[in-house]
Amino acid sequence: MSDLKNFDGLVSIREIEGQGMLVVRGDFSAAAFREAVAALAGVDFPDQRQAVVRDGRGVLWLSPDELAILLPRSDANSACADLAAKLADQHALVVDVSDARAHFQIEGRVVRETIAKLAPVDMHPDAFAPGELRRTRFGQVAAGFWLQDDRTARVFCFRSVREYMAKLLAVAADEKSEVAYFQK
Repeated sequence: MSDLKNFDGLVSIREIEGQGMLVVRGDFSAAAFREAVAALAGVDFPDQRQAVVRDGRGVLWLSPDELAILLPRSDANSACADLAAKLADQHALVVDVSDARAHFQIEGRVVRETIAKLAPVDMHPDAFAPGELRRTRFGQVAAGFWLQDDRTARVFCFRSVREYMAKLLAVAADEKSEVAYFQK
């Protein structure tokens, strides 16, 4: 990845600029919590291990009491303050982690194989469907990802390992490394 932002091989890899991310912890069973999160993101509240994303905004299920909200980076600071105020009467935590995360989009016909080379996740279409989200490792890097569709995935990781992640993804997408496992 010569410029660490773009790579074209078996799949194309693009670093996503301007992506904001809030981490929110709270009681998912509280209607006020669910409504406030969904209203801020402009999408439905996700089910377990799901990503609900539309037009650059969304909610990612990270654990039984933790979510990530995706939104434009320019909106993250004010959205964090607004959501914290709406949840002030509940046991909840809202933190803007935009500066601490890097985001990549992987797109192409072998997106599943590219991820399978790096993450210990069964990427077969019968086992992992678009919209599902996993927190896992890509090599030794803590990361999360979901499939937007059968040809597109989004990956996020700590910004401190951004360069390493970009190189990992590029090696896995190198044209000489095709596996062709999921092809029919």
